[in-house]
Amino acid sequence: MSAAARRLLRAAALLVLAGSLAGCANLGYYWQSVSGHLALMQAARPIDDWLADPAAPAALKARLELAQRIRAYAVAELKLPDNASYHRYADLHRRAAVWNVVAAPELSLTLHTWCFVAVGCVGYRGYYDEAEAQALARELQGQGLETSVYGVPAYSTLGWMNWLGGDPLLNTFIGYPEGELARLVFHELAHQVVYAKGDTMFNESFATAVERLGSQRWLATQAGEAARREYADYDARRTQFKTLTLATRRRLAAIYEPKPADVQAQRSMVAMKDVAMQDFRAQYAQLRAAWGGDPARYAGYDAWVARANNAAFGAQAAYDEQVPAFEALFQREGQDWQRFYDAVKRLAAMPKNERDRALKAYEETPGA
Repeated sequence: MSAAARRLLRAAALLVLAGSLAGCANLGYYWQSVSGHLALMQAARPIDDWLADPAAPAALKARLELAQRIRAYAVAELKLPDNASYHRYADLHRRAAVWNVVAAPELSLTLHTWCFVAVGCVGYRGYYDEAEAQALARELQGQGLETSVYGVPAYSTLGWMNWLGGDPLLNTFIGYPEGELARLVFHELAHQVVYAKGDTMFNESFATAVERLGSQRWLATQAGEAARREYADYDARRTQFKTLTLATRRRLAAIYEPKPADVQAQRSMVAMKDVAMQDFRAQYAQLRAAWGGDPARYAGYDAWVARANNAAFGAQAAYDEQVPAFEALFQREGQDWQRFYDAVKRLAAMPKNERDRALKAYEETPGA
């Protein structure tokens, strides 16, 4: 057995032991998490090996070289971690790295949570097998929850696996347009800078702010005109879509706010919710028609709208809600990346209620 294989097996044993010591009721879930991640890491090879492989497609080599330039830029310009992550590549022969399950009640956008020994409580549960994710979704639906299952192209191990080779580049995202590839790499590396245990919204909003700010700089200083045009077109659609979903999310939150106890009032809320969802889909249809062009470019939006429910809207909020506050904090720290990260680390050390109040204050008084 090779030294690398022995390290992987030792990591598996430690992670499963951690799950059992934490009193995990479902060691099977821990095992699929561990074995799935270790299989992913075993599939990864150093990028230099891929570049030297005569059988590797030229298009793949070009994308790997681009990814390495993005990775170097992340360290030099964005002060993101300089470690083993994203110096290897794996072809998983599937369309997603994992599939996440999210769930929420019929009259709430608050996500159901699961708690784990290392990361605290989070509003999703990930599976390497899509069928297992769908099975959990059906189980939760049987409990009266609305669910959403979606493929995730990449995830972060928060730097904990750098001793085993770090998080690899994957076939699930290596073909993204240049601006989108940069966004994803910056986002996942940001998770290795700061992580507040049990606060998904804080963590994801911070990483989203880093990806947005970082990709703007990459495109302005490193990318060609074609890449900038491609990104501008894509980002314009994304911004319009997020504006629509934010408006709908706020409308739904207002509907759910009263929390009535009597059945008749609850029925009235369900009726208002149905109208809000019908309006959302009608407005999306108008937006999509205005976009024109090749409908294949909107397939991801179409799929999201088709399955949109409280769980989907709740999951989206985790990535968007606090982004303006983090962007305001970046400006407040003089657009200095290290000062920004240090300020975010101080926030992460606060109790959650104090952290939320501080972020709200940054959003309301940007640059103060």
